[in-house]
Amino acid sequence: MTIRRALISVSDKTGIVEFSEQLASLGVELISTGGTKSLLEKHGVPVIGISEVTGFPEIMDGRVKTLHPAVHSGLLAVRDNEEHQASMKELGLDYIDLVIVNLYPFAETIAKPGVSYEDAIENIDIGGPTMLRSAAKNHAFVTVVVDAADYATVLEDIRASQDNDTLLETRKRLAAKVFRHTAAYDALISDYLSKQTGEPLPERYTVTYEKVQDLRYGENPHQKAAFYREPLAASGNITTAEQLHGKELSFNNINDANAALQILKEFAEPAVVAVKHMNPCGVGIGENIHQAYEKAYAADPTSIFGGIVAANRVIGEETAMLLNEIFLEIVIAPDFTPEALQILSQKKNIRLMRLGNSEVGEGGATQQSSAKSAAPVITTVEGGMLIQDRDTLQLTEADLTVASERKPTEAELKQLLFGWKVVKHVKSNAIVLAADNMTIGVGAGQMNRVGAAKIAIMQAGDKAQGSVLASDAFFPMGDTLELAAKAGITAVIQPGGSIKDEESIKVANQYGIAMVFTGVRHFKH
Repeated sequence: MTIRRALISVSDKTGIVEFSEQLASLGVELISTGGTKSLLEKHGVPVIGISEVTGFPEIMDGRVKTLHPAVHSGLLAVRDNEEHQASMKELGLDYIDLVIVNLYPFAETIAKPGVSYEDAIENIDIGGPTMLRSAAKNHAFVTVVVDAADYATVLEDIRASQDNDTLLETRKRLAAKVFRHTAAYDALISDYLSKQTGEPLPERYTVTYEKVQDLRYGENPHQKAAFYREPLAASGNITTAEQLHGKELSFNNINDANAALQILKEFAEPAVVAVKHMNPCGVGIGENIHQAYEKAYAADPTSIFGGIVAANRVIGEETAMLLNEIFLEIVIAPDFTPEALQILSQKKNIRLMRLGNSEVGEGGATQQSSAKSAAPVITTVEGGMLIQDRDTLQLTEADLTVASERKPTEAELKQLLFGWKVVKHVKSNAIVLAADNMTIGVGAGQMNRVGAAKIAIMQAGDKAQGSVLASDAFFPMGDTLELAAKAGITAVIQPGGSIKDEESIKVANQYGIAMVFTGVRHFKH
């Protein structure tokens, strides 16, 4: 086949003038609409209007212009079908060999603060997806381009061809890209409308993501992997962070950095979180970020080595000097001072990630956007997936019930709430020991709660004396309290709700431990 006629209608006009000029120089007749036609005419590119093809004016503010048999016959006709050929000739229609279309900016529209429902609906493209689908279906004969990045490939094919056409393999690849594009476009629209009508878990659930980068490998070197993000990803997360320095992020880096940021969002005060293998190995809060880092480091100086460090304040020179003393995979923060950046950049491979104008800063979790809070958690299983609300629940002193005879002191209460914020992000079964606004022991991912408590207490050592304990779920018996008492732990926070609560309460009272119930658990698998 020969590309003789092209239909061009684009919202994103990147590179379209230059591409159209090249097509015209190759003898391709250009048909266009609305603003695209005006732009091409302005630059002296020969073009005819869509109305000259359809014999019908663009009407209803441009809502109806390409939805016409003269357009879709030209796109859908099977060129080697004699009946199709006869119909085209009888009706005086002509083929369209190349389609360059991209769609109304629906995602950009709904991303605007305060966008109206009416404006969002007006930016749902109808004619564009219809032309794309028609052309992509008939890719045996029609070339369809939805991405400006493919303009050069199309030109290369045409110039290398004896008959002024593209390769079939190119057309197949471009057609597949079109259907991915329209599927993603429709997924965004359906998600928006579902949220507008209060249907967070509808009968069909379609999600779309856009590729950020290919990764060297996945969790292990024999696994292929890539990194994707939501089209409307909120700020303050790993998908929108800017890498300032260091080698390429790995699959495990991204997972760990995300885990660190989720913990960080629990805190409004200056906080630092160190993560290793998806679990916190050190969390500290302080009067400033330097003090918070010192606490996070002191929590577990061994495990932090080779870990991820996240801060919710700008990293300065003094803190950077301490960070530079050990090997770290990533340091992520709202920003770095020039002095801090210079110090940390001395190490070739450390990744430095800037969150920029993020919501992980002054205000912490209280500044989270409703969109971020509402973003569901999707977990894949073989043959399907699970969807649930994100665990954004936070507690205050007023939410707690004192179960023991002794009430916690104000100092203990502060540490209990700190420990509860951290244990929420530790793999179950989980136990966290806290003292002086820092974690001192973390027991994660054990098959029984006693095992998790033993690990946390062993890690804390002598620091367990006078500390508090947080458990992500209730105690089915009093054995964990026995361990806590022997270690010198003075206060405990746990959900309560076990049929053997009285046993735990009895042990707490026996040792003078203050114990509070939250009434909620934080399982994390």
